[in-house]
Amino acid sequence: MIDTREFGRSPGSSRSYTLHPPAPAGFGLDMIRVPEGEPLELDLLLEAVVEGVLVSGTVRVKASGECARCLDPVSEEADVEFRELFAYPDSATDSSTDEDEVSRVSGDLIDLEPVVRDTVLTSLSTAPLCSPDCPGLCPGCGAKWVELDPEHHHETIDPRWAALRERFGGTEEEK
Repeated sequence: MIDTREFGRSPGSSRSYTLHPPAPAGFGLDMIRVPEGEPLELDLLLEAVVEGVLVSGTVRVKASGECARCLDPVSEEADVEFRELFAYPDSATDSSTDEDEVSRVSGDLIDLEPVVRDTVLTSLSTAPLCSPDCPGLCPGCGAKWVELDPEHHHETIDPRWAALRERFGGTEEEK
């Protein structure tokens, strides 16, 4: 939350901020997330405009999670820019936009969490990888392909043919 009273509502007035709030719980995706309490680095410029407060800046975070293929730990840094208008109550935006279309100044406070969350989460990988050529896990035994012999394989039989195999005792090689 940022209090806008510090720079007033006169169009053209502005103020810069550098903030380091802790990441809230649940700040992430299925495979990668910003750990709760990890500091977010926000460099902001708040500018008073006729309709409200224009907030622009960057957010930097360190996220950690699991490789989508082999489940090894991965880390990722995001450094993203954003720009959002927070409209004053009873401004012209009330009649020209829907309620959820524009962020709003509540009293004299601006809640940056939804904007920062949306900006960061859309920049993180939905399927992070430990390396671009990660081969993943063997579907038969779950071992990492990079740790297995090149000749590693599992003989599987189509379950639809299993009854025939039981009835006739297997293949010629097995007899």
